[in-house]
Amino acid sequence: MILVRDIFRLKFGKAKEAKDLFKDAKKIAAGIGFNFGKTMTDITGPSYTLVMETEFESLSDFENKIRTVFSNSEWQKWYQKFSPLVESASREMYTVIE
Repeated sequence: MILVRDIFRLKFGKAKEAKDLFKDAKKIAAGIGFNFGKTMTDITGPSYTLVMETEFESLSDFENKIRTVFSNSEWQKWYQKFSPLVESASREMYTVIE
């Protein structure tokens, strides 16, 4: 099992707008068979941080599903709205051992 955390550092004052857009993203993703695990916001650490956490059976499963999502036209339209709200982003990937 692979755990993936996509970490978005949002522009100042854009957290509410980004959270609202993520509700739309979950609906779009679910419609194409991609299931978000959790979406989280900061309590400590850098402010205006949004984290999307998902699990995959393997790295190849991750690659296949992410390819499907990114090639979806509805997702691409959503991403054009979301990306201007982001200052920077990073991805962490872990092997789940328990």
